[in-house]
Amino acid sequence: MTRPALAALLALTSLATPAFAQQGHGAHGAARQANEPASTREFRAANDRMHRDMAIRWTGNADRDFAAAMIPHHQGAIEMARIQLRHGTDPEMRRLAEEIIRAQEAEIAQLRAFLARTAPPAR
Repeated sequence: MTRPALAALLALTSLATPAFAQQGHGAHGAARQANEPASTREFRAANDRMHRDMAIRWTGNADRDFAAAMIPHHQGAIEMARIQLRHGTDPEMRRLAEEIIRAQEAEIAQLRAFLARTAPPAR
């Protein structure tokens, strides 16, 4: 194996390892998740959805790629803030969650507007 190929394989492995470590293994993982609080299950699902949705088709245009990837990232923050509001009780964290929802919704609108006005010409 060439040195660049080995480096690429090691880089991919290091990115995948944390995701595998967070997942349960077989019945043990399923039992652990069944015993988790509802908030943890909801946070886990929101996080998984956010990461799946961030796997965009990269275009090579850094501005458009940034905007396209940040939309699901911000949507994930909104979902997590809503989970906090459903399950959390700390007044400071509840206020922060509400602020995050407002800010992230505004930024999503800005990102979508950017993508709309910079859309590549139709072929």
